[in-house]
Amino acid sequence: MTSPMPNTHSLPDRPNLPWGASIASLVVCLFTWVLSWGKAYLINDDLPNFCSDVRRGSFPPEVACVSGNGTVTGANAWWVDPLFFTSGVLSVVFAVLALMVASAGRKR
Repeated sequence: MTSPMPNTHSLPDRPNLPWGASIASLVVCLFTWVLSWGKAYLINDDLPNFCSDVRRGSFPPEVACVSGNGTVTGANAWWVDPLFFTSGVLSVVFAVLALMVASAGRKR
C-alpha cells in the first residue's frame, strides 16, 4: 500500500505578471498626463488673457490663475500629481523586476 501524498501544488511560473503591472501603471501615468495636458492647453488655454498672476507647471502640465484673495482657478486636482509620479515610478520598478525575472529564467 502506498502512503498518502500531501496535497502540495507548485505555483506555475508567471513571468508576464510584472510586465502587465508595468504596462498598467504606464497607462495610468500617460492617462493622468493627458488629462493634465488637456486641462492646461485645451480647457485653460485662454486663462492667461483674463488673469494677471498665471502660474504654469510643466511636468505634469498645469496652467492656473491665482486671484488676489488667494483662490486658485484651473489647477490640477490634488490627486493628479501624486498619481502621475507614483504610477511613473511603479512602471519603471515593475519593468526592472520583469527584466530581472526574465534574466533569471535564462540562467536556469
